[in-house]
Amino acid sequence: MRKTLFRSAAVLAAVTMLAACSSGGDTPAATTAPAAPETSAAPAGATGSLTIWVDENRKPAVQAAVDIYNETNPDVDVELVVKNFEDIRADFLAQVPTGEGPDITIGAHDWLGSFIVNGVAEPVDLGEKASQFESVATQAFTYDGQMYGLPYALESIAVVRNTALVDSTPATWDELIAKGKEAKTKYPFVINTNGTTGDAYTYYGLQTSFGAPVFQQNADGSYTNEIGMGGDAGLAFAKFLGENGMKGEGHFSTDWTYDVANQEFADGNAPYTIAGPWAIATFTGAGVDVAVDPIPSAGGKPAAPFVGVQGFYLSSQSDSKLIANDFLVNYVATPDVIKALYDADPRLPAMTSVAEQVASDPIVAGFLASAKQGAPMPSIPEMGDVWEFWNAAESSIISGSAEPEAAWTKMLADLEAKLG
Repeated sequence: MRKTLFRSAAVLAAVTMLAACSSGGDTPAATTAPAAPETSAAPAGATGSLTIWVDENRKPAVQAAVDIYNETNPDVDVELVVKNFEDIRADFLAQVPTGEGPDITIGAHDWLGSFIVNGVAEPVDLGEKASQFESVATQAFTYDGQMYGLPYALESIAVVRNTALVDSTPATWDELIAKGKEAKTKYPFVINTNGTTGDAYTYYGLQTSFGAPVFQQNADGSYTNEIGMGGDAGLAFAKFLGENGMKGEGHFSTDWTYDVANQEFADGNAPYTIAGPWAIATFTGAGVDVAVDPIPSAGGKPAAPFVGVQGFYLSSQSDSKLIANDFLVNYVATPDVIKALYDADPRLPAMTSVAEQVASDPIVAGFLASAKQGAPMPSIPEMGDVWEFWNAAESSIISGSAEPEAAWTKMLADLEAKLG
């Protein structure tokens, strides 16, 4: 459902994007070794060993951090093990309980639920450094009040507009459709619905603008297992889907898959779409000059799309937890290393100062603005049980095969039964 990576506008036009969110990466970019961190809270001279799992794409940046670390800790033997990104989650789950596996692994924040259930992840103590990261990034790795990972990169979706057809993105859905109609294209707007399967992920920003999050959140941003898309807010969103669906205004369609929606936009048949940075190369490759803006509100509240976060996990079975935490907090969690990780694998930096540094590119700035407005995808174990019912309900409403309130109410009942 989700894909990853985005690059600056110039690079996007010249390279092929990586595939799915679990993708390992393309050819590693040349990485300039970052400068040593100004200070280290932990004393130098540690002894022991660390094993770190990385993918090929991000190895150069992590190696740069290792080289800096070994300048002050030469007696710590650090081994980088290169693995396919799509294999890391399963291998970590399988090997850590046996006492094998790494001390640290790179990974996605939505692995956290399964890591917690299986007891394979250890909290990471960022201390005062937590404030140096985007709040959506630290929330993503927070479970029951504790952080279980060091975030380093973000990814989200946003409105992408054809600047030759429209000059701005209005703040509300109705205004966006009106402006889209003024462009006199085939459609005022297109969006991936994943065909008849449904795509609640891409529609989520519109849903949250009705105040209907998939799960309720605690004050610290972590998620409870209480369904949040019931009540009047959820029903209002369901009605909105029907009104804009195939038996309504026709702004949503189950005829649109990821490829179809992208092609319609690339062909100039719509001035607006909602897409991720992974789609930009398709648009610029077709000669479309694009701009990126936050998603407008359809329900009166801010539109908060899902945000995915990449980071580093610490193994609960590590024999070198103090050394591993020191390495992550005092050597990886520095602007120079986070920038090196961006250079090696250009995703939105999770550290605020680095994000601001690279946001001089308007495409990057647009996705960053959307991510700042977004919410981390829930990493709780219950999230895996939601997609099938949620996608199906939205698809049936959009196609007009089901009445909105009835379909939404049935989805909620099915989820309550599934989640117990």
